[in-house]
Amino acid sequence: MTGSRIVALGHYQPERSLTNDDLASMVDTSDEWIRGRVGIETRHIAEPDEPVDAMASNAAAKALASAGLAPEDIDLIVVATCTASVRSPNTAAQVARHLGMRAPAALDVNSVCSGFTHALATADHAIQASAATKALVIGAEKFTDYADWTDRSTCILPGDGAGAAVVTASPQRHISPVLWGSQPELGHTVLIGGGNDKFTQEGQAVYRWATTTLPALARQVCDLAGLTPDDLSAVVLHQGNLRIIESVVRRLGITNAVVARDISQSGNTSAASIPIALSELVEQRQVAPGSPVLLLGFGGGLCYAGQIIHCP
Repeated sequence: MTGSRIVALGHYQPERSLTNDDLASMVDTSDEWIRGRVGIETRHIAEPDEPVDAMASNAAAKALASAGLAPEDIDLIVVATCTASVRSPNTAAQVARHLGMRAPAALDVNSVCSGFTHALATADHAIQASAATKALVIGAEKFTDYADWTDRSTCILPGDGAGAAVVTASPQRHISPVLWGSQPELGHTVLIGGGNDKFTQEGQAVYRWATTTLPALARQVCDLAGLTPDDLSAVVLHQGNLRIIESVVRRLGITNAVVARDISQSGNTSAASIPIALSELVEQRQVAPGSPVLLLGFGGGLCYAGQIIHCP
């Protein structure tokens, strides 16, 4: 085997929702103001007794069922999260316990909003190196635990949930080489659990960086896969701000590809945003199996990671 491929996806979102009108009763904001600035209409909120590992396990179980695999078939589990309930055992080990896995390698990745694409690359590399044959890659966040519900500029963003992918060895590469990196001098623009243990963000700085930097990065991801933006069937960017998503797509000149806009119904779920959005596109059959899909995560750090996958 010389490559890897995503064979199945699954996602989980809490039942409870928080609409823009609900937020307007809590802080000085409005549905119109929120939609106009970030494109969010509602978001899912986990219950106090619903930890990150439980949401991750639910998404993983759905992905395994879709792949027709049992938990004991998995020999590597990588969880992307920045909101783990405890420091040890890590979230991956807790998911392995919940699902009854036998002895998988289990590790967490904390790259915030680009966590899933970092985790996917890690699993891809492990499979190519013959260190694993079947992997679970999960993005899961309880982002609302860190929301400052008195700050109208940030409390409108966070949502909770999890998305998972089953990745297996393949004779050919169905996951392109990753383009990853960071701009650490701007790391202070996104903080989670800082001095006040809350999520804070310099929104304008992040917006400027994303809209000016991401189009070129996306083109580099396409180059690594030997494709152009015109070849793409779908684009799944981190669901952090609809204005950023639409600006990047416009600057890439993409007109025919399906563009994930799950942020409107899920909010910003950090590392969970890409796998949730991708899983929904596949579930709704908006993207044909085998077609090329651009994944590009970006955010806290400021870190980024992207690759092109063949849709399961």
